[in-house]
Amino acid sequence: MTNAVRILYVDDDAGLGRLLQKSLSSAGMQVRHVETGDEGLRLLAVETFDILALDHNLGGETGLDVLARVRALPAAPPVIYVTGSDDARVAVAALKAGAVDYVWKDVQGHYRELLGQAIDAALTQERLKREKKEAERQMREARERAELLLDEVNHRVANSLSLVAAMSRLQANAAPDGAARNALLEMEVRIVAIAGIHRRLYTSSDVRFVELDAYLKGLVEELGDAMNADEKRHVIRLDADGDVRVPTDKAVSLGVIVTELVTNACKYAYPRAVHGDVRVLLRRLDHDRLSLAVEDDGIGWTGTGKPQGSGVGSRIVKSMARNLGASVVYDPVRAGTKAVLEFSV
Repeated sequence: MTNAVRILYVDDDAGLGRLLQKSLSSAGMQVRHVETGDEGLRLLAVETFDILALDHNLGGETGLDVLARVRALPAAPPVIYVTGSDDARVAVAALKAGAVDYVWKDVQGHYRELLGQAIDAALTQERLKREKKEAERQMREARERAELLLDEVNHRVANSLSLVAAMSRLQANAAPDGAARNALLEMEVRIVAIAGIHRRLYTSSDVRFVELDAYLKGLVEELGDAMNADEKRHVIRLDADGDVRVPTDKAVSLGVIVTELVTNACKYAYPRAVHGDVRVLLRRLDHDRLSLAVEDDGIGWTGTGKPQGSGVGSRIVKSMARNLGASVVYDPVRAGTKAVLEFSV
């Protein structure tokens, strides 16, 4: 029978070995009997067996000694321990050493039937383990394929957004009207902020989170380049606590908020022809709360009254803050302007 279950039975009693062969053959199992542990190990090295049934008393050694050597093999079969000892510690020791089950060897020979049942149970357990490992392998491969696909999507989205930002810049340069030109430039920096998230994602090992300090560093540099290109030559500085990871959707909202606040500071904080600092501050308040602030040393604004410009930026900031379950608060006593946002991660 080509698909018969192959059992290796190690027992120093040849008569019991023959009885077991006869008993299990009727259940479609092929039993190979050897009398010593060394013989069993030699067979395991050259042949494949589905189950190893291992007796406790083997003359000059015990089955526990053999079991330790079997478990060291690279492809050891499941082991069922057979013992005639009424000391439960023997069975417990076998299970701790790696046996999947044990059978008491009674003098009436009922253990042979019990061994057949234990073999069936062990084979079922082994099959389930293989199926579980195969399912896990397939899940890992599927996850890896999905991550590669998501990396590619983020890469392409970042490139596409960069292209849109570049086209917005070209259109702004060609616009004759000052208001239209400013609106296009503001749209460019908003697009750049979101594109930066996608660039971070396709180089990240975990697309669910963004390293906020690294993202803000890149964003501040890009905002500085954009402001300088628009001849608003203020110095934008970042002071951020490290090792701060936030979910991707929150990073998008934070990036847009920083973009709007920094852009407003560069446009309105200092009188024309006066250059100053704009600072972005990120602080960890406790294990799950952060504080983000944008401040300057300019003419000052407390967040009340009619905003300068169209007010679109202020509405965007409020909307993104609501996404974070927070609101932007302005320091009323500080010289210059300081907008603070505290939120949970």
